[in-house]
Amino acid sequence: MSVQEQEPSSEETQVVEFRLGEDVCAIDIEQVDSIVEVKKVTRIPRTPDSIEGVMDLRGETTAIIDPKKFLSVKTGERGHDVLVLDRPDDKQKIGIRVDEVLDVTTHASEHIDRNEELENLDTRGIRDQIARGIIRKPNDDGLDLVIWVDIDKMIDSLN
Repeated sequence: MSVQEQEPSSEETQVVEFRLGEDVCAIDIEQVDSIVEVKKVTRIPRTPDSIEGVMDLRGETTAIIDPKKFLSVKTGERGHDVLVLDRPDDKQKIGIRVDEVLDVTTHASEHIDRNEELENLDTRGIRDQIARGIIRKPNDDGLDLVIWVDIDKMIDSLN
């Protein structure tokens, strides 16, 4: 994966960008341990639909979360990429199933609109309570908007 070059800034944020349905989302790179392909997932009875099940990842049981169910993202597509999270307080590894991992990018703080600036934003299926902000990503045609997801809020709301 390539790192997008940005102008130097006093504060930059590096994220992993991924696709969920029609939305492009991102989480902080420090929160990602690895990116793997989904293997056999075993469903656990009496768990919420957003918890897909568990899979064996290098000998460690890893819970797989499907954020599209939690976020009500409508798509028939089923992604094969899993972002394995690096959260030291978790009792077991957690992976987030995404449609596609796109890139690792670095963004200057002036390109990020924080929560307080997002009140009237329609982000389709992505719930506003888990968006940390919106990253304004310049491109050749103008601007792409990337939803910066607060992964801790999302996982805490599943419990």
